[in-house]
Amino acid sequence: MKTNDYIKFLTQQFVKYMAVPKDVRKQRREKKKKMRKPFVSNWFGLMPFALTMLFKRK
Repeated sequence: MKTNDYIKFLTQQFVKYMAVPKDVRKQRREKKKKMRKPFVSNWFGLMPFALTMLFKRK
């Protein structure tokens, strides 16, 4: 992809983003944040989750 094409693409994406109302963008951000996996399982895998389940059971 040439530089001009890339700049054109970035400009189009930015214009699309700015065309969406601010409250809708905020709602999308919050929704995406809720859908995200927990930090511990994302960085350290399934082991911390398994240990948490083990200790909660007792």
